[in-house]
Amino acid sequence: MARAGLSADRVVEEAAALAGEVGMEALTLAAVAQRVGVRTPSLYKHVEGGLPQLRRLLGIRAKRRLAAVLAEAAVGRSRGDALRALAEAYRRWASAHPADYAAAQRAPLTGDAEDEQASAEVTRVVFGALAGYDAGEDTLVDAVRSLRAGLHGFVTLDAAGGFALPRSLDDSFAWWLATLDSALAHAAAS
Repeated sequence: MARAGLSADRVVEEAAALAGEVGMEALTLAAVAQRVGVRTPSLYKHVEGGLPQLRRLLGIRAKRRLAAVLAEAAVGRSRGDALRALAEAYRRWASAHPADYAAAQRAPLTGDAEDEQASAEVTRVVFGALAGYDAGEDTLVDAVRSLRAGLHGFVTLDAAGGFALPRSLDDSFAWWLATLDSALAHAAAS
């Protein structure tokens, strides 16, 4: 019998909190079970598929949260202003929530409609934020890929202490965004 008050949603929330404390890679079913006060086999009543399913659910949760953060940052903004607001919100969120950030990087399995939808939510927000450039579909795809790669690089290298040069990282981040803004503006004018 399932423990009263324990649901799949609560297991996911507790797992997310635990991952925030110990890191996504250190997350185990045993640790989640202990946190929610049940034995490990009891978790399967709430999260069928064990740890892989729990990681999937954590990824979906994280992607939805990231999409909401980005949408809020970009609303009412366009072009360079939207790009900067979105990028800064992404960087702040990733730095403040490293376990969620790691979970959000997980690509959905083919045919996993719920995870594909959560991933698409993030993508739609980013495309929407860059749409004001009117730069053409191929250019926007290139820009979205470049933005994601650059943001991921800044976030992961910063977290690993990989920026040791004396220049302010914020200044370098602003320079990179200005460069991308300029490239998009140039593509839109062409």
